[in-house]
Amino acid sequence: MANDTLVQMDVSDEQSEFTHTQKLKAAVHYTVGQLCKEVEEENQVHFSKQVIAAIAETTFRQCDIFAKDLEAFARHAKRTTVNTEDVKLAARRSKALSSYITKKSEELISSNQEQKEKRKKNAGKGKKSSEA
Repeated sequence: MANDTLVQMDVSDEQSEFTHTQKLKAAVHYTVGQLCKEVEEENQVHFSKQVIAAIAETTFRQCDIFAKDLEAFARHAKRTTVNTEDVKLAARRSKALSSYITKKSEELISSNQEQKEKRKKNAGKGKKSSEA
């Protein structure tokens, strides 16, 4: 009886994961289709449904590889959290992508520093007004 329950749970987990994967694939396929429409309008070209499906499948597989690489980089550094350095490392083979990620990373760091400074100033104002 307990074995039957475990088997049912395993099957249910597999079905749930399959459904989740199918939803992700559908979202990627939709997004690729939208991007292809934009390119079609800008460049007066046409993408067949088969080409859109192939681009979507390739994109999904590449994202899966990318995610596994990120996980491996973090694990190699004995961390459980993926950070920007892992993303930069994964993108190193594409100069354009690497430059873009580096630029965005620097923007995030700058933005975070500005927010921290604002919080410090606001915290300082709160203390002064409560002491008065």
